[in-house]
Amino acid sequence: MTPLAATLEAFFKIRLTQQRRASSHTVNAYRDTFRLLFHFVHGRTGKAPSELQMEDLDAALVGDFLTYLEEVRGNSVRTRNSRLAAIHSFFRFASFRHPEHALLIQRVQAIPRKRFNRQIVTFLTEPEAEALLAATPRDSWIGRRDHALLLLALQTGLRVTELTALTWKDVQLEGTPQVHCQGKGRKERQTPLRSSTIGVLRAWRREMGGHPGEPVFPSMRGKPLTTDAVEALVLKYARAAELTCPSLASKRVSPHVLRHTCAMRLLEGGVDIATIALWLGHELVATTQIYLHANLAIKEKALERTAPLHGSPGRYRPTDAVLAFLESL
Repeated sequence: MTPLAATLEAFFKIRLTQQRRASSHTVNAYRDTFRLLFHFVHGRTGKAPSELQMEDLDAALVGDFLTYLEEVRGNSVRTRNSRLAAIHSFFRFASFRHPEHALLIQRVQAIPRKRFNRQIVTFLTEPEAEALLAATPRDSWIGRRDHALLLLALQTGLRVTELTALTWKDVQLEGTPQVHCQGKGRKERQTPLRSSTIGVLRAWRREMGGHPGEPVFPSMRGKPLTTDAVEALVLKYARAAELTCPSLASKRVSPHVLRHTCAMRLLEGGVDIATIALWLGHELVATTQIYLHANLAIKEKALERTAPLHGSPGRYRPTDAVLAFLESL
């Protein structure tokens, strides 16, 4: 085992699991980061992950990897920054075990997070959500699984990692129907279910057997679906739904868009921001305010409540040539 491999194993087993007691979501996210990084390095150098040395992971290569994430994989700046955070965390841990590589580690840690524009969130309208659900075929096992998954995602707003981690012991369909999950920051929450969602999940549980420890949404091999698999199936049905709902063609539909759709439906239904924050598992209410910015109807109602200002058009007068040049910059 190379020093890099031993340090990476200690990082996951000691630093993340024992010292930080990181959640399974964090461990999985860090694991996926290094999977992608090692695949990239193998393609670049031809070295297997078990053969890599610390000096192979220099700042130039890590920088190229981050560029690859954005330009080749099409990841957002947020995802790029999350991957970089995982790499930074590992190199901070490695700095105590490999002081001989202090300069290399310092250069990697100096790679900055990239700033990004905060765009208005994308969400599905009612017809678009209905078209997405209708695109799932109910005459096959996979289609029934995917229909149940999409319906639950749209109604509860669970994150994709929360959906894939669900087992049948987390789903209560009798008494007070609800879904229990552990989200970011080890925050547990319970989300109530609608009658339509309950009916679909009951039928799906009967078909699957519903043993407590089994995943609610398994793959063909019986293992939990991966986040990549969920992203692929959401995109597949969104493209299929474009035939009946052309407006979907202008939107990049992802599992997180389904989460945004749930929040917007709650907001349009008159639910206050604090309740929506609790529903989604946001630590800060300020995080939930992005949905106020995205809801044009709320802004239009606010505009209707204000008195109009009486303005009049002015007459255009050309400015001085030098000032015109400066203003054009």
